[in-house]
Amino acid sequence: MSPTFSSLRYFNYRLWFAGALVANIGTWMQRVAQDWLVLTTLTDESGVAVGVVTALQFAPVLFLSVPAGVLADRMNRRLLLCLTQAAQAVLALGLGALVLSGHAELWHVYVFAGLLGVVTAIDGPVRQTFVAEMVPAEKLSNAVGLNSASFNAARLIGPGVAGLAIAAVGTGWVFIVNGLSFAATIFALTQMRSSELQPMPRAKRHEKGQIRAGLAYVRGRSDIVVIMVVVGVVSTFGLNFQLTSALMARTEFGKGASEYGILGSVLAIGSLTGALLAARRERPRVRLVIGSAFAFGITSGVMALMPTYPSYAVACIPVGLASLTMMTAANSTIQMSTEPAMRGRVMALYMMVFLGATPIGSPIVGWVGEHFGARWAIGIGAVSALLVASGAAVWAIRHWHLQVRYRLLQRPHLEVTYLDVPLVDQSETEARAETARRLGAQEARDASSAA
Repeated sequence: MSPTFSSLRYFNYRLWFAGALVANIGTWMQRVAQDWLVLTTLTDESGVAVGVVTALQFAPVLFLSVPAGVLADRMNRRLLLCLTQAAQAVLALGLGALVLSGHAELWHVYVFAGLLGVVTAIDGPVRQTFVAEMVPAEKLSNAVGLNSASFNAARLIGPGVAGLAIAAVGTGWVFIVNGLSFAATIFALTQMRSSELQPMPRAKRHEKGQIRAGLAYVRGRSDIVVIMVVVGVVSTFGLNFQLTSALMARTEFGKGASEYGILGSVLAIGSLTGALLAARRERPRVRLVIGSAFAFGITSGVMALMPTYPSYAVACIPVGLASLTMMTAANSTIQMSTEPAMRGRVMALYMMVFLGATPIGSPIVGWVGEHFGARWAIGIGAVSALLVASGAAVWAIRHWHLQVRYRLLQRPHLEVTYLDVPLVDQSETEARAETARRLGAQEARDASSAA
C-alpha cells in the first residue's frame, strides 16, 4: 500500500475514514446552505449577519473546549463520539424541518448555530484524540493527514452539490440530508473491533487540578505556544472562507448559489492536495507551520486582487494548499509531541484557539466586507498572516538559537540549524529539538505538581 494511505490497512480506521467522509460531505453542504439562507433569504445580503451566525457556531469553543478536553481524557471516546454525532444529526434535522415549514427566521438560525457550537466544542477534542486509538503511534501523522484529506475531499464535493441542491430544491432539504449523513459515522463507530483499538492512558476521574495541569503543560512548551499563536491569528482573520467566498460571489461578481458552491469546491482542490502531501510527511515541524502561514498570507493577497470570477476561483487553489498545510502540520506536531494522558486537554486548548478565534474574527471580517468591500475582507487576513508568521520566525530564531538558510536554485528548500549543537547530521539536530520539547514537558509537569 502507498505510504500516503498506509493507515487504511487498519480495519477500524478504514471504517472511520469512510463514515467520516459521508458525514463531512453533509456538513459542508449545510455550511453552504446556512450561509446562503442567511445572506439571500433572511437578510438583504448582510455580511454582518453571516458573520454572527459563524461566530455563534464557534463561540462555545471558547468556553467549553477545556472542560471538553478533560472529558476526552477521562471518558470512553468512542461512546462520546456516538453521542455528539447523534446530537448534530438532531440539530440538522430540526433546522431543516423549520426551513421546509416556511417558519424559519434569522433568530432561529442563530439559536441552532449556537447549539451546534456547543456540540462541536465537545466533539472536537475527542475526535482529534480518538485517531490515536485506531492506529499505531508511528502512523499517527499519516492518520491525521488522511483525516484532513477526508475532510477536504468532502469539501471538494459538498459545496458544489449544495449549490446545485439549493438551486433545485432549496436550503431546507440540504439540512435534512446533512442530518441523515451522520448515520454513517455512528454506524462506523458501532462496528469497530474493540480488540484492535489501542486505548490511551486516561486521566483519573477525581483527580483535582486537571485543567490547571493542562495549562501548565502548554506554558512549559514554547513550541506549542508558537503554533497556537500563529494558528490563532490566521484563523481569526484569514480562515473565513465561507463568509468571504459568499461576499465575493454575490457582491463582487454577481453570481448565484451554484457559483458560490463551486468556489468552495475549487478551494478544496488545494486543501486536498495539501492533506495528501501531509499524509506522506512522517514528522511535521514548527517551521512548516510558520512557513505555510506566510505562504497563506501571500496567496490570499493575490486572491483578493483577482479581477474576474474565473481568476479568483483559480487563485483559491494555492490558498487552500497553504491553509491546509498549516492546519495539518500544527495538529500533527502537537499530537505527536504531547504525552498521551495529557493529549485531550492540550488538543482542547488548541481547538479553543483554532476554532474559538472564529467568533472574534467573523463579525469583524463581515463588517469590513460590508463597509469596505469583499476584497478588503480577504486582505486583512492576508496582512495578519504575513505579520504573525514573520514575527514568529524572528522570535524562534532569537530564542531557539537557530540559523535559517534557504536555496531557490536547483532544489529549493529551507535549512534550519541549531547553533548550540555541533553540525553533524540532521537526525542529531532533530534529536536535540525533541529533547528540548521533552524537557519543556517535564517542567510543565513539575509546575502542575507544585500547583
